[in-house]
Amino acid sequence: MASERISLDKVRNIGISAHIDSGKTTLSERILFYTGKIHKIEEVRGKSGVGAKMDSMDLEREKGITIQSAATYCEWSGYNINLIDTPGHVDFTIEVERALRVLDGAVLVLCSVSGVQSQSITVDRQMKRYKVPRIAFINKMDRAGANPVRVVQQLREKLGHNAHLITLPIGAEDQFKGVIDLIEMKAQFFDGPDGEDVRVEAIPADFQAEAQKLRDELVAEMGNFDDDVATKYLSGEAVTPAELRKAVRTATLSLKFTPVMTGSAFKNKGVQTLLDAVTYYLPNPNEVVNEGLDQNNKEEKIVIESDSSKGFIGLAFKLEDGRYGQLTYMRIYRGTVNKGDTIYNRANQDKKVKVPRLVRMHSDEMNDIESASAGDIVAMFGVECASGDTFCDEKTNITMTSMFVPAPVISLAVAPKDKAGQANFSKALNRFTKEDPTFRVHRDEESAQTIISGMGELHLEIYIERIKREYNCEVIAGKPQVAFRETITAKGEFDYTHKKQTGGSGQFARVVGYIEPLPSDSVETYEFVDDIKGGSIPREFIPACDKGFRDQVKKGALIGFPVVGVRCTIDDGAYHDVDSSEMAFKIAAMAAFREAYPRAKPIVLEPIMKLQVQVPEEYQGSIMGQINQRRGMILGSANNEGFSVVDSEVPLTEMFGYSTDIRSATQGKGEFTMEFARYAPVPRNVQEEMVAAYAKKRAEANK
Repeated sequence: MASERISLDKVRNIGISAHIDSGKTTLSERILFYTGKIHKIEEVRGKSGVGAKMDSMDLEREKGITIQSAATYCEWSGYNINLIDTPGHVDFTIEVERALRVLDGAVLVLCSVSGVQSQSITVDRQMKRYKVPRIAFINKMDRAGANPVRVVQQLREKLGHNAHLITLPIGAEDQFKGVIDLIEMKAQFFDGPDGEDVRVEAIPADFQAEAQKLRDELVAEMGNFDDDVATKYLSGEAVTPAELRKAVRTATLSLKFTPVMTGSAFKNKGVQTLLDAVTYYLPNPNEVVNEGLDQNNKEEKIVIESDSSKGFIGLAFKLEDGRYGQLTYMRIYRGTVNKGDTIYNRANQDKKVKVPRLVRMHSDEMNDIESASAGDIVAMFGVECASGDTFCDEKTNITMTSMFVPAPVISLAVAPKDKAGQANFSKALNRFTKEDPTFRVHRDEESAQTIISGMGELHLEIYIERIKREYNCEVIAGKPQVAFRETITAKGEFDYTHKKQTGGSGQFARVVGYIEPLPSDSVETYEFVDDIKGGSIPREFIPACDKGFRDQVKKGALIGFPVVGVRCTIDDGAYHDVDSSEMAFKIAAMAAFREAYPRAKPIVLEPIMKLQVQVPEEYQGSIMGQINQRRGMILGSANNEGFSVVDSEVPLTEMFGYSTDIRSATQGKGEFTMEFARYAPVPRNVQEEMVAAYAKKRAEANK
């Protein structure tokens, strides 16, 4: 972009998110084409093998899925649009999470046949979490079975949106010709080999009545958001396009209304209309409330205005390790940053960094810029930091609120195939944990293995593949391991005395109290309560008791997994003037917990996944049978144009190898998505087997 700044009300930061295979990347590709950023359209799975511009990783091109969100920018009728194309697969949910954290508006893409799918629900929840206003775009209007009216109905019922069409399709399936703009009451056709010439005409006679009915409904709804429109509607006057547009903008920004548009990205129809709508109805950086925490004033919440003349504040929301060192994507919330400036990392002990290079990203290409201001999304080179760090100038000490990171549900033991690959293996793991907060690595002391954890099988599979390709290191992976948890269901009391007498001073500590389950809605997984009265344990030894309990909940006695949902209370005890020490009380607390744990009726918890399977109707019976075999609970099923959608909850332990099973049962026609729902107790017989296996393993280790 040239050095002259365009005013902030002409800037749009938007994300494109949706369920897998709804056409997000194809839509981004068309947007880049119509805004002149690319000169030739490439398909996601095209014959040329080039692949879409926004899917720049080799793996993305091979699998035809988006793995990393890609950022780019373009211009449309005088507006600057920063665009992030996000993955649809639940295993890469953090990519969507962090994109929505820094964006002002979003386009929710839905398939005209499948409508609202499980992933659309997740994405919608993320948009609500960050209060992101959105436009819904019903894509694939050219597909057999396209039914936009049903999709609008699903938006209202399944997602609770106040959704209304603002463009109506002219025809559907192979008869899909163009769209009717209900605000202007004009028909738009898209001519030319790539639909680049927009032809505006009067509405075809056979669509006139339906268009008028829908516009009247829209005007009636907008009366709730705009008094002028309400007055005109009630007195029967015509509402002009400009008045209606203003009302739709107000309604969309209030998050209480979702304008719905239709089109087909693949057939190049309706994309320009969508771009216009982005400029009309989505917010500019000034219209979004961004909150920060004032570090000089006890982390008090303050509102950050997008003012480029005030002190600099930027949030690093995504990292990539490129050929030339670390690339840090940063959203600038306030102030201006220039190449060569010194900025401070407020999340990392105010570390001072110089900005060596600023770039604007166009997928994997970089365009150097000299400076960037509030509202921009840019990238910095060669700056060490972590995802979620806040950068400020010297005088500003504010950090941005963090983003929500879901806990991993599946683990794998991994090791490099040969010793020579060890250095590259460690390098790769270090880089990936820094880039992706949902990808965790730890060392299991007992088995001396390196364990990686993530959001699902595909998530870990992609990382193993990337270690092989990007670091030239073959990896051996063990059997996937599920992140079980242990918890207690009753109160368990303890009264433990720790005594040890050797030459000189001994050790003495006595702790009395109980452990009990925390309420099911509590945020914390562990709580310590100090109920000591009359100084039976001196104040300075209380933290040692807490430490002892904390150490003990890391590994439960049933199957060796962390204990959650437990409150440890101490209400009495005893000490010795000479022989008591912090160490003695810590050991006493650990032993007391071990003593009380079996009395508190401990159980094993396992992650339960929300599973949605979509198969042709004739396979519905066999799919339900498969789910039942895997200890699944069917929540409901719906039939939709020859396809059956089954929703269920299934324990993650039972889901390994499911993709192969579903393919063989449906001749490769079935597909499924799965995401974490909650933790639930495992059945008694399964628990007994697990406990016995763990006891056997420990007995062997102690030989």
